[in-house]
Amino acid sequence: MWDGEYAVGLQHLKSYDYLPAECKQMQIISDRVNRVYSSGLEESVQKFLESLGKLKRAYLTGLEEKVLSVLESEIRV
Repeated sequence: MWDGEYAVGLQHLKSYDYLPAECKQMQIISDRVNRVYSSGLEESVQKFLESLGKLKRAYLTGLEEKVLSVLESEIRV
């Protein structure tokens, strides 16, 4: 999960049939979001990062990438 650790049986997980490269890209996005996210951020920023963590696609749009990059630079990850 993007905001913590949970133990879930495999039978309860839904597969999105990602290719290995897409799985790696999803992990990269998740890692970036986790490095930036904290409870001390403004609510709107938290909601934006939470929405990135819920994407069902293995890429960020150009605008999402730019906003995440700005957050990373502002928070000094």
